[in-house]
Amino acid sequence: MRLAPLFAAATLLVAPALAARAMKTAAAPAPPKSGLRAELLSDLDDVEKKVMQLATIIPAGKYSWRPARGVRSVSEVYMHIAGGNYFAAAAINRKSVSGDAQTLEQIAEKDRVLEELRKSFDQLHDAIIAASDADLDKNVKMYGTDTTERAAMLTALNHIHEHLGQSIAYARMNGVTPPWSEAEPAPKPAAKS
Repeated sequence: MRLAPLFAAATLLVAPALAARAMKTAAAPAPPKSGLRAELLSDLDDVEKKVMQLATIIPAGKYSWRPARGVRSVSEVYMHIAGGNYFAAAAINRKSVSGDAQTLEQIAEKDRVLEELRKSFDQLHDAIIAASDADLDKNVKMYGTDTTERAAMLTALNHIHEHLGQSIAYARMNGVTPPWSEAEPAPKPAAKS
């Protein structure tokens, strides 16, 4: 399925959110330019872009699709990502999570899903920026377990990547090609010797 027009639309929808974050960040602490937090923020920006592009191009009618009974639907996967982002940001900031992850996963309308995803990525991004390198070894509670801010950040990114992979599989099962892979040329077959 050729999705160039949808990819362009997805890019147009994701770019303003990243630009708004850049403007908001001007008033907040400056993002680190090097070190672990800078690397994590770079990874977060990349995975966020992919999640948001994919969530944008998947048709609203497919948000209720699930591969099998008892398995998360498309919208539930995205809301699960959002919930993980909120929990990680709260752990890093040592704040309590507002709302309930199970209630969050009940959001199924595409526009609300996209809005909640954006807000959750903003909170996680802000939490990583607000932490300092000296805070990385500080103890925090995450999912009832003692851990460090560093581990909470790494867990958050691992979680997002895991469910990005799930979202890619869901998209492909529904005939949607991830926009970043559509632009890649097909690999050439190996030459026979």
